[in-house]
Amino acid sequence: MWLNKVKVEKLDTRGRRIIAISDIHANLPYFRGLLEKLKLTPEDVLVLCGDFLEKGTESLATLRFIMELSEKYDVHPICGNCDSWAEVVYGETYFVPDRLRQYMLFRRSGLCWDMFSELGVEITEDIDLVPLMKTLEESFRAEWQFLNELPEVVETPHYIFVHGGIKPDVPPEEQMAGDCMKFDNFLGTDYCFDKWVIVGHWPVMLYLPDRVCANPIIDRRRHIISIDGACTLKDDGQLNALIIPEEGSEDFSYMAYDKFPVRTVAEHQAAGERSYYIRWGDNRVRVLRRGVEFSLCRHIPTGYEMEILTKYLYTDEEETTCNDSTDLILELHPGDEVSVVEETSRGYFVKHRGTSGWYYGKLL
Repeated sequence: MWLNKVKVEKLDTRGRRIIAISDIHANLPYFRGLLEKLKLTPEDVLVLCGDFLEKGTESLATLRFIMELSEKYDVHPICGNCDSWAEVVYGETYFVPDRLRQYMLFRRSGLCWDMFSELGVEITEDIDLVPLMKTLEESFRAEWQFLNELPEVVETPHYIFVHGGIKPDVPPEEQMAGDCMKFDNFLGTDYCFDKWVIVGHWPVMLYLPDRVCANPIIDRRRHIISIDGACTLKDDGQLNALIIPEEGSEDFSYMAYDKFPVRTVAEHQAAGERSYYIRWGDNRVRVLRRGVEFSLCRHIPTGYEMEILTKYLYTDEEETTCNDSTDLILELHPGDEVSVVEETSRGYFVKHRGTSGWYYGKLL
């Protein structure tokens, strides 16, 4: 699958609303919640831009829900790098028993973990997976076939939907599946396209230098839309849906879903003068003063200092890594609605219109 040419599914979506959702990551409650907000109808076209499995705790249930949804609605799932499990039973080179066992024991979740659990098989350090694979294939034949038939690209007259990204100078069907499924930092390229290219894979907040915003990024000059709101991956992440009112339209909008309680701002707060965002992949810090609730830390690559929630530090060492953290102070006004991610003795870590930051006033 990874070393094959891309499978392209071409759609005629004229006169229909198109909805794109990406990176569900086995978070079935978020997916159900977002669909309820969208009020999906049989006339809509729903494109799932990959990575609907793994990271979360309900991979098998999410897969089955998508299979059932596909029977009632016009649903077009795309294979992301976290969905390419069909090679476990159909591939010739991908399945490595030791690697699969180690992965399942590390995650203690995921599609194969869920399948073995349903069969009553306990995954242990010394389990021999080879004789069990035929049983896994036969017991979940419909699920494996569904995954095996997934395209890597869905193309309409004006849009290309792909999980990771594509190259502009090569027809989609001539590109490698693995390259399209796992294309890191796609917006970081200088690529421009004639058709709009809608991608997930790389959480949108990783593109922003000093703040955390989970909303889709629309680059109108280059015709690229990135929609991965870091559902499951980030504590303050959300599941995004890009909404295209009809084929050919550039009047894009979006809806998002998260789990956080919504409250109302009671007091004005001015924006902070500076901020930084310590993120995955660049999250080494030195603890200058460790506290029970907050710790003063210096970001090692930049020297920037900020107070970080102590529970976000991954070890007790002086030099460690941390969960994503920001010291952004949001500008908020009475009547603004915010989603409360963390409530602390100093104030609230909230999201306002997709952007995460701190509020130190009263909430109603």
